[in-house]
Amino acid sequence: MSESKPVPSTAAPSSLTPFIRALNMRDMEVVSHMRHSLRTPLNQIIGYSELLIESADELDATTMVRDLKRIHTAGGQLLALINDALANWKVEAGTVNIASLRTDMRTPLNTVIGYAEICLDEANERHQAALVADLQNIHRAAKTLFDLFMSESLAEDLNLGGSAPAAGTSAAATLGPDTPLIRSELADIVNTTAPLANGRLLIVDDDAPTRDMLTRRLQRLGFDITQAEDGQVALNKLKAGPFDVVLLDVIMPGLDGFQTLEYMRADAKLRHIPVIMLTALDDTESTVRCIEAGAADFVSKPFNPVILRARITASLEKKRLHDQEQAYFDQIQKERAKSERLLLNTLPKAIADRLKQGERTIVDSFAEATVVFADIVGFSRFAAKNSPARTVQLLNEIFSAFDRIAEHNRLEKIKTIGDSYMFVGGVPLGDGHHASDCAEAALEMLEAIRVFNRRHSLSWSIRVGMHTGPVVAGIIGTKKFAYDLWGDTVNVASRLESYGQGGRIQISAVTKQALGDKFLVEPVGYLEMKNVDPMETFYLTGKRGA
Repeated sequence: MSESKPVPSTAAPSSLTPFIRALNMRDMEVVSHMRHSLRTPLNQIIGYSELLIESADELDATTMVRDLKRIHTAGGQLLALINDALANWKVEAGTVNIASLRTDMRTPLNTVIGYAEICLDEANERHQAALVADLQNIHRAAKTLFDLFMSESLAEDLNLGGSAPAAGTSAAATLGPDTPLIRSELADIVNTTAPLANGRLLIVDDDAPTRDMLTRRLQRLGFDITQAEDGQVALNKLKAGPFDVVLLDVIMPGLDGFQTLEYMRADAKLRHIPVIMLTALDDTESTVRCIEAGAADFVSKPFNPVILRARITASLEKKRLHDQEQAYFDQIQKERAKSERLLLNTLPKAIADRLKQGERTIVDSFAEATVVFADIVGFSRFAAKNSPARTVQLLNEIFSAFDRIAEHNRLEKIKTIGDSYMFVGGVPLGDGHHASDCAEAALEMLEAIRVFNRRHSLSWSIRVGMHTGPVVAGIIGTKKFAYDLWGDTVNVASRLESYGQGGRIQISAVTKQALGDKFLVEPVGYLEMKNVDPMETFYLTGKRGA
């Protein structure tokens, strides 16, 4: 192969000026940022050359593989040189030798630029557009490094000059294009192309070539890739759709990586997405800050493909386990809600809460409550003439309507016995308007029967009995719980129903007194009932002013 083409010197870019001042002040943080800026073009040189080596067969570029390996090796030499020359201990000791670094970098830089130009010429002659684009990225990145380090004024501006070390003592002196180290790295590159399980990844980096390289590499592994050029765009995309892992650059204009990570961790919907920080900052403080901010891991630039793959795989597994755990938790919550609904269908909420808190024996006395029984007249005859399915269907429909009426009037359904429906007011939470609530519900039940009859062309009617007085309420059973009422008040309400008339609501004098003048009643007289002393009763006919 011919000698690489000479590279002209250029003036130092103005963007280097802040770094020059920072170095004079020994500002370690700014030096770290300088390394970050230098590693961006290095990442492009190493990354694109890796991609081209991996894709040589697909791109019909097998004749270029040897030259591409030389570019890749030279990129590794440049990285070693920069890491050595700008090591923290050298900055602290004031022994940074830019003159020596510039001398050592010239050969690998010329290697990258020269071989890139040779490969470019060949790719252009063969009209291989994909190859041309990647080789241009390599060439452009190498020229950027050259412009930064090879200007004549750089050493004087940095004021960090010194005598160059003896030949053969630089950090890259032992690295050649055919050394075992480089061959081993290239073997690792080839071994990282086996497809992985699918996962949706978001790459966030303000450097377009870096995004492009990562996208192409990870797509070859089977991932679904989305790109974002800054933190705000990334947050918008994260809120718009689900992602499994985020690869997030640390240094970006606007919303940087740390700030983006903080926003993610503050959002309940985003905080569980694993974040791998992409950084060329090699100081421990930045790494610790990433982890403390909530990052799952970090990958240094230039990317080692083996490490990149391993850390993405680990983060995907972490996300998979979290999703699995969340699915189990959601299922548990659904089952708990289902059990809660079943429990509330059986017991009043206040009683269910007491059971969940550990109470085993629940019994309460209430000085005053209103008990109501409703029974369908002639239901046994209807059931004998109709199929069981139709009978149960109609009974369920009317009792469901009664359930809604009881709930609407803040009453507690106690049970159904055959075609009889029982509910109570003032239990388990006492109140002063239980009688009027029960009266309202009883009148609504009569109207519900009329609507039901019109819908089904039936002539059902109900007898309703209602009495007010003291009751005892509590839980019975150990496996199948039931909430029930006991006392004379319950017995009297049941007798008032059974001794009543279809389509009428029979109430006791005690209940009439509790209702006051809000409802209309008709006197019935004194009624003699089994096991109950004769008592004055009334029919509830409506609400006054209705």
